Amino acid sequence: MIRSRIPALLAALALIGVLADRAAAQTTTPSLRAAVTVTGDVVRIGDLIENAGAAADVAVFRSPDLGTRGAVATDRIVDAIRPHQLIDIDTHGLTEVVVSRASRVIAAPEISTQIARNLSGHFGLGDARDISVYFDRDVRSLQVEPDAIGELQVLNLSYDPRTTRFDVTFDLPRSATLHRQPAHFTGTALETVAAVGVDRPVEHGEILKASDLTVLRRPKTESGVITDINAVIGLAARHPLRPDQPLRVSDLAKPDIVSRNETVTIVYQAPGITLTLRGQAQNSGALGDTIGVLNIQSKRVVQGVITAPGRVTVSAAATRLVDNAPATAVVSEPAQRSE
Repeated sequence: MIRSRIPALLAALALIGVLADRAAAQTTTPSLRAAVTVTGDVVRIGDLIENAGAAADVAVFRSPDLGTRGAVATDRIVDAIRPHQLIDIDTHGLTEVVVSRASRVIAAPEISTQIARNLSGHFGLGDARDISVYFDRDVRSLQVEPDAIGELQVLNLSYDPRTTRFDVTFDLPRSATLHRQPAHFTGTALETVAAVGVDRPVEHGEILKASDLTVLRRPKTESGVITDINAVIGLAARHPLRPDQPLRVSDLAKPDIVSRNETVTIVYQAPGITLTLRGQAQNSGALGDTIGVLNIQSKRVVQGVITAPGRVTVSAAATRLVDNAPATAVVSEPAQRSE
């Protein structure tokens, strides 16, 4: 019984060996990668071909520029590696390989920050965070080697306080690319203050809320701008307001709480008496404004101060206001003498 099973067992072991050999062959067969990222100036066979063996370190193409990518046709790759005894390469049906060049990106905001830091404390300029930098042209991000760490170093810097123009050249010692060709920028830089503006168009008479407001940077020499955002909330626009323009005191007013021709309560107060009656506002006004108000019964107009929405208080001098005017009066009782 056992002898009858031995041939089957041997056949199974042989099959397992064949499958293992095939699997090993598959894992060691040179194969093309679909996409690769390189860090150096050249593309090597090992970057393009998995399991390239001894030929892995052989350079065959120049790398794309820092931070860019390019495609290499499969036929070109096969031709380039043919002299290095790599055969039976599995191309996986690919027609090209995408090669990317890794980089460290130094974007425009970082460049602006470095310029502001180097100008800070010099040429009559204050703190770096209050210095706004404007370039003469759109600034493209600098692409340097991934291992080129550290901050940009100033090679040359000039600044004219009269014209606010700067001229700066940067180097990065650990970047061969930037060391060979330093970065040069020109533009203007000036000290600024935080100013309050609106972040959407605001129409005449609209009352400003915190959500309508934003902070703008304006030249320190520009006078009259409002810098306290809390001082603006609750005020009304005297005229249409547009974004990107700083707000000034003349742009705003207290909101009207009484409208022209609105029916209001007229409050007359004098020593020992308070009288209220209906009237009609002759003007619009905000809290504390003095407006004309018409006594509807007597048809006389007096001046009063707006003390609340729909409420106007007149002074004791306007005694004619109550002539022939039915109203609700509260008369104070005389004080009791103590015996």
